[in-house]
Amino acid sequence: MFAVIKTGGKQYRVAANDVITIGKLEGDAGTAVTFGEVLLYADGDGATKVGAPTVAGVSVAGEIVAQTRGPKVIAFKKRRRQNSRRKRGHRQDFTVVRVTGISAA
Repeated sequence: MFAVIKTGGKQYRVAANDVITIGKLEGDAGTAVTFGEVLLYADGDGATKVGAPTVAGVSVAGEIVAQTRGPKVIAFKKRRRQNSRRKRGHRQDFTVVRVTGISAA
């Protein structure tokens, strides 16, 4: 059984006990989260439900494992012979979530 969920403008294929890294969600480690935007749901019998745009009555439950940050990305701009340089760094915030179950009504 698996589902395709949408969160943070991205889509993720998840199953029970999967650990995924998604865009930052509010909450500390151990906090329960629910994803209501399920775009596709497939049970173990081979039956698949495709939403238009979402599947009604299906939700994915998860638990926040950790709040992390991605690698540092350096944006460096230089104009030659102008003594003009700009250096800017960025680190994206992420949330690690363990999927605890998929419930279908």
